[in-house]
Amino acid sequence: MPRRLAAPHLTDRRAAGGGGRGDGQKRRTRAAILAAAARLLADGHEPSVAEAADAADVSRRTAYRYFPTQDQLLVEASLEGLRPQVEAAMLAALPDGSEGGDDVARAAARLDAAVRVLHRLTQENEALLRTMIRLTTGQVGRPRPPRGYRRIDWLTSAVAPVRMRLGPARFTRLVSALASCVGMDAQFVLQDVRGLSPRSAERVTRWTARALLDASVAEAGRPA
Repeated sequence: MPRRLAAPHLTDRRAAGGGGRGDGQKRRTRAAILAAAARLLADGHEPSVAEAADAADVSRRTAYRYFPTQDQLLVEASLEGLRPQVEAAMLAALPDGSEGGDDVARAAARLDAAVRVLHRLTQENEALLRTMIRLTTGQVGRPRPPRGYRRIDWLTSAVAPVRMRLGPARFTRLVSALASCVGMDAQFVLQDVRGLSPRSAERVTRWTARALLDASVAEAGRPA
C-alpha cells in the first residue's frame, strides 16, 4: 500500500499555534474560497472575489475579508494548487525505511525532505511567490491578510514524530522557529541580502533546520 503523508492532527495544529475551533472554521472557509477559485481557474476563467465567494457558497463580505483583491485571490489559488505536489514530493524524498527507527531520525528525514522540496518549489514559482509577498505585506494601518498556513502544515507534519518527546511548549517553539527560516521569505533573504546562490541558500536552510531540531531535542533531554 502506498504511503501517505499524514495531515497534522488537530492537536498538532494547536500545539503549533494553530488555535482551536474558531480558527478551524476560518481555515475551512478560506480553503473553500480557494478551492472554488481554483476550479474556476481550471475552467479557464479568472474569477473575481465575488465570483469565487458565490461558487463557494460564502458571503461576499466574508470572502473580501480573506482576499481584499482579485490579485491576491488568484495568486493564493495558484499556490494552493501546489499542495499535492509538495506532499507527493515530500513522500518521494523520504529515504526507504525512514518510517522506522527512532522518532528523532524520522523527524530529521522528514524535515530535510520538506526543506529540499520547499526550496525547489520556491525556485520554480519565484515570480508568483514574490507577487504574493507584495500583495500581503506593507499594508500600514490595515490588517494584513494571513499567509503561510501551508508552510505551517508541512513543517508540523515533518517534525510530528518528536511532538511527544518535546511536549506542547517546545513543539510550538520549534515549529515557529522553523517557520522563520524555512520557506520563501528566508530563501529570498539569503539570495537577495546575503547574495547566496540558490544551492548555497538551500545548504544553509537545511543546516539551520537540523540545528533547530537537534537543539530542541537536546533541551528536552536535559533535566528541568
